[in-house]
Amino acid sequence: MGSATTQALEVTTAALGAAQGVDLEVAGELFAAARAIGGSLQLGGALADSSASPESRAKVIADVFGASFRPVTVSLLSSLVDQRWSRASDLVDGIEELAIRAAAIGATGSDVEAELFSFSRTVAQNPELELALGSRLGDSSAKGALITDLLGERASAATTLIVSSLVRHSRDRRVRSLLNRAMSLVGDQRGRTVATVVSAAPLSDVQRTRLTSALSARYGGDVSLNVVIDPSVVGGLRVQIADDVIDASISTRLAGLRQRLAG
Repeated sequence: MGSATTQALEVTTAALGAAQGVDLEVAGELFAAARAIGGSLQLGGALADSSASPESRAKVIADVFGASFRPVTVSLLSSLVDQRWSRASDLVDGIEELAIRAAAIGATGSDVEAELFSFSRTVAQNPELELALGSRLGDSSAKGALITDLLGERASAATTLIVSSLVRHSRDRRVRSLLNRAMSLVGDQRGRTVATVVSAAPLSDVQRTRLTSALSARYGGDVSLNVVIDPSVVGGLRVQIADDVIDASISTRLAGLRQRLAG
């Protein structure tokens, strides 16, 4: 990610935090805008053109979306196109990121991170489903409808909106990568760090509490645990937070021992 995009995301995330009336409808409109802009070279080029004045780019937003979107959504989109982006495609990524964060704000009382994680495990365990959702050939609306049918009443409206929107506009990205990114963004918007824990057996309540406390102290904030059961780790734990991996599994220690013996 380029420095211009990093700065643009900081500004637009702050604008979202200061906006009034952000809810799931706003999140849905932002996702729709990302699809429209990402699907039109002409529109995307006009909005990402750094040589055009901010006023002209804001006018394009107003002309295209002003009649159908709520004022708060139009204002957020105007803030997005007012920034400089390292690449034209980063603008669409930025709109999508803001949509996910808006869904997190609107998802009161729902554990969206856990629901996204649960669906990511479903995808991981069903290669045919992952192939169907990630295929370039599938109809995007049909993919969104499939997600709605699969999640049904098992997930909140926010999670269904995020997942269905991402698979409708995957842009050649793997579904599990999209879900992992969404989990991190939702956690960040809520002030939590998401940790994926791989264990040979389910963790007890006491173990979860101790691990959460230890990770919270290490990373300086609330940590949300997503636990994957994998008997191949034998014992111990493997914890991943963003790019950090803490591997205390017996299988890894045995592999290291075998390497030393063979060396």
